[in-house]
Amino acid sequence: MQRTLIAQALAGRGVNETITVGGWVRTVRVSKGGFAFVTISDGSAFDLLQIVAGGDLPNYDSEIAHLTAGCSLLATGTLVPSQGKGQSYELQAAEIRVLGRADAETYPIQQKRHSFEFLRAQAHLRPRTNTFGAVARVRNAMSMAIHEFFQERGFLYIHTPIITASDCEGAGQMFRVTTLDPAHPPTDGDGGVDFGEDFFGRRTNLTVSGQLEAETYACALGNVYTFGPTFRAENSNTARHLAEFWMVEPEMAFCDLQGNADVAESFVKHIFRAVLERCPADMAFFNERIDTTVRSTLEHIIDSPFERLTYSEAIDILTASGRQFEYPVRWGADLQSGHERYLTEEHVGRPVIVTDYPATIKPFYMRLSDDGRTVAAMDVLVPKIGEIIGGSQREERLDVLASRMAVQQLDEADYWWYADLRRYGTVPHAGFGLGLERTVQFVTGMANIRDVIPYPRTPRSADF
Repeated sequence: MQRTLIAQALAGRGVNETITVGGWVRTVRVSKGGFAFVTISDGSAFDLLQIVAGGDLPNYDSEIAHLTAGCSLLATGTLVPSQGKGQSYELQAAEIRVLGRADAETYPIQQKRHSFEFLRAQAHLRPRTNTFGAVARVRNAMSMAIHEFFQERGFLYIHTPIITASDCEGAGQMFRVTTLDPAHPPTDGDGGVDFGEDFFGRRTNLTVSGQLEAETYACALGNVYTFGPTFRAENSNTARHLAEFWMVEPEMAFCDLQGNADVAESFVKHIFRAVLERCPADMAFFNERIDTTVRSTLEHIIDSPFERLTYSEAIDILTASGRQFEYPVRWGADLQSGHERYLTEEHVGRPVIVTDYPATIKPFYMRLSDDGRTVAAMDVLVPKIGEIIGGSQREERLDVLASRMAVQQLDEADYWWYADLRRYGTVPHAGFGLGLERTVQFVTGMANIRDVIPYPRTPRSADF
């Protein structure tokens, strides 16, 4: 049996031919004339396929007439142009095999509106709804576009470790990985836990970023990128934070801050354009039901040159605005979401790339500028959410890197291999990071980041 995807059937593939489709029942309407109209979804398209089942089918009375939402089936028949409104093709069934029943009394996903809070408790079934099926297809299209962007430009896709002994951000908000017995851990001479007895013989954690390891490959292979899960043990119970999320992190040798910003702008436009082109029905749904501005916002970003401002220029603009922001504006403090949205939505009216942030608020690996006060950092800001990309030119000078690590009280011995890149053939290099979930959230208009990842991991929540 070769199954035809519903997306293919709705595009007319196999019209006036016998095809087989499979899926899960959304609705059933049994007519008095001895016909049943069954709509099914297999996840390949936003729209449903209607199956017309005649009363002469051998299992019509025993099974077909009793189908309910959630049942699974295989249907074989002739694909024909539909006479009904709102559908291009339908299947005139010659055979329907019911594969799995769904109890109508207990099946949680009924043909009605469910709150997103309710559906989070049904995360194993919520992909069967219009909203979460559309989120999954958009996420898939975006992931493919990410790989295409870098592959077309000669980047190599590399896999950096998930278990690591280094803290890229230096913030210490990491999940520990251990095999020690928590009730009776081995102790050292000072009464502390002896991690020398642990599996790896030292403290290890889940990674917060693949950047440092990606730099080592960029300094041998040129342009590389990593795309994988990262983890932050940050106790932030908000609509924009997850403990487990996916990051896209390119690293480019022989690249400065300007080149880094150029790649980031092209990258954002590429993935937004791909989603609009490849998921038109899904994006129409989000534009109609979730946020009526998502499509126009994406189109505006694609068509607009990104404004370039230094951090100091941004502070001057915010100060001169006369606005009373929730967080005070002052040189040396990081920009907050309200500041970023003012710059993009009101002052400039399009995306902004802010560069040259104060060194005191940025990690050790960012290149120190000649003024000694700022680093060659950048944030890409977009309307409605603010920062969507963060990056920098990396510090390639060994002596400066060592002094920056000392200022931030990092043990240089823990990063000996990272320092070796500066000892042996150092080159200017740069890179950035984009969080996949926040980008999907922005593209779809979904209000809560927990609704754009299949199984969200948040404080006190690791179900499924």
